[in-house]
Amino acid sequence: MATSAVTIRTLGLIGAGNMAEALLRGVLKAGLVTKQGVIASDISLERRTLFEKDLGVKATTDNRAVVTHGDVLVLCVKPQQVDEVLAGVAPVFEPQRHLLASICAGVPTARLEKPLPAGARVVRVMPNTPMLVGLGASCISGGKHATDRDLAAVEALFSSAGIVMRVPEPMIDAVTGLSGSGPAYLFYLVEAMVDAGVAEGFTKEQALKLAARTCLGAAKMLEETGLPPEELRKRVTSPNGTTQAAVERLDSDGVKAKIAAAVRRAAERSRELGRGS
Repeated sequence: MATSAVTIRTLGLIGAGNMAEALLRGVLKAGLVTKQGVIASDISLERRTLFEKDLGVKATTDNRAVVTHGDVLVLCVKPQQVDEVLAGVAPVFEPQRHLLASICAGVPTARLEKPLPAGARVVRVMPNTPMLVGLGASCISGGKHATDRDLAAVEALFSSAGIVMRVPEPMIDAVTGLSGSGPAYLFYLVEAMVDAGVAEGFTKEQALKLAARTCLGAAKMLEETGLPPEELRKRVTSPNGTTQAAVERLDSDGVKAKIAAAVRRAAERSRELGRGS
C-alpha cells in the first residue's frame, strides 16, 4: 500500500525524547498530521516545554491522556519501562481504534501485545539517530494482529524522517546491531580519525571537519552510485599507494572481523533485552 494513501488523524507519543522529537519534526514537515492532532507525554518538564513551545503540540505527564487522544500511538520509552507503561494505559487502549508502534530496542511484539487487550495491533520499529537530521534508516515488523494498512501507516510516519524497510521480526535484532547502533560505530571511527589528524598537526576542528565531510561524501557515493563498497574502495586504492598501506594495516589488525563481531554483539544484546536480561 502506498504511504501517500494513508491518513493519520491523531498521533500520540508516549515518551518525548530525542527520537520522538525527530519523528515529530519529520511528520509535521511532511504534513502527515496537524499540530492540533498531536499529543506527547513525558515525565521531564524540559521535554514537555520543548514540545509545547518549540513544536507547538500539547504535552502532558499523563500517558492515558495520550492514548485517549491519539489513534496512532508511538511508544518511545526505555525498554525497562515498557511493561509498566503499557499496563498503565491498557484500560483505555481500544484494539479496533488504536495502532501502537514501538521503538523500544529489544522488545518483541509478543511482549508489547501481552499487557494490552486481546487483538491489539502493534508494530515494532528499529530506527536510528540520523532521524534527527532527516536521514534515518528504520526497519519495521508487524505483530500478530497488525494489518498491511497498519504497516503502511507506520511506514508513512517514519519515512518522513528517512528510509523505511519491512523485515520479518526475527531480523529486527540484526537491524539493531547493523543500523540501529550503526551511527555509533561511525562516530567511533571519526573519533580515531580526528585523533590521528591532530597527531599529524591539524587542529581538532580542522580534523573533524575533514573527517565528517569525508564520511558524508563516501556515504553519498554508496547511495548514489549503487556500487558495492568493495568496488568503491578499490577505486581509491592505488597499487603500493597510501590507501593500500592503510588498508593493509587494518587487515593485519583484524579490524573488519572486529567490526563484524561488534555488530553481532549488539544484535545479541538486543535479543537479551527482549528476554528481559
